[in-house]
Amino acid sequence: MRTKALILWLDATVAAVALAVVIGGITRLTESGLSITEWKPISGVLPPMTAAAWGDAYARFLQIPQAQTVHAGITLEAFKGIFWWEWVHRIAARLVGLVIAAPFFWFWAKGQIPPTLRTRLASLPVLVLAQGALGWYMVSSGLSERVNVSQYRLAAHLGLALVILVVALWTSASLRAAVARAAGTEAPNEAARSTAFKRARWALITDLFAIWTFLVILSGAFVAGLRAGKIYNTFPLMGGQIVPPGYGYLDGFFTNAFENPAAAQFHHRVLAIFTVFVAIGLWLWVSASTSAPARVVRAQRNVAIVACVQVTLGIATLLMAVPIAVAAAHQLTAVALLGATVLSAHAARYASDL
Repeated sequence: MRTKALILWLDATVAAVALAVVIGGITRLTESGLSITEWKPISGVLPPMTAAAWGDAYARFLQIPQAQTVHAGITLEAFKGIFWWEWVHRIAARLVGLVIAAPFFWFWAKGQIPPTLRTRLASLPVLVLAQGALGWYMVSSGLSERVNVSQYRLAAHLGLALVILVVALWTSASLRAAVARAAGTEAPNEAARSTAFKRARWALITDLFAIWTFLVILSGAFVAGLRAGKIYNTFPLMGGQIVPPGYGYLDGFFTNAFENPAAAQFHHRVLAIFTVFVAIGLWLWVSASTSAPARVVRAQRNVAIVACVQVTLGIATLLMAVPIAVAAAHQLTAVALLGATVLSAHAARYASDL
């Protein structure tokens, strides 16, 4: 009963983080992220309740560079539209904190967290606090000199959210595996086959592929932060060329890679296409292995399927010049792909301890 409750909590954490990530993506797509210019973790739960409060929030927004450029001429009513997206995003972030912290401290107080998981699960409320602080650090980068937030801070903010999701998902999968072993529902010889198959270094391969997928998603954050999806809305060529015009116009490899919109989009395209081919190749390879447990094959098949959906949505997002609904689906599927790679890596250790 204790284990099932922990699994439910961790699954709720994964769902809450995924929802917050998607809402954050929509907030960026609607250019709403800088509409709230203050960070009030407690009182900020309540939106403006009076005309005077709305006028004060509107006046503060008009003082930042984005209001004078991206949102030049914005009316109070239009401001309310972007304000609500940022407010919902901040409420979603607070709900993630509540979903993580309240059950954790209850389980801790009741002594229901296994000793082997105490440190790992204790990291979740710490990470979610750090995520909140990092979120404000990101927003603050766009309130004075820039007209948008730093793409570096945006990538860090997304990356930490995904770390929280991965910790929760991996632990949930581990607990489910423990329940299956205890209940004797494990397939015959599954543990022995898993142990033999791990000698083929499949566990290392799936670990590396999960890390790779994480990094590819972060490359997408640079595309988003630089508004690079709004240029070269053709596929497979960019400006009629394989390598787009203006690819190397900034000096220095890293500066060009992370601050040049053309380079950011090109790199993300290449990385994404490579990822889907590797995902399919790994699935075909593991399917052909006689020592691969069925659970491992299924997990890698899921990775390949989600990767294909993800790259399709990515191309559609590009060709349609980043419509909000399609772009949000693309971001949600990115989270699903990372989750699938994590579960694939976990499947390679099915016979291992937590």
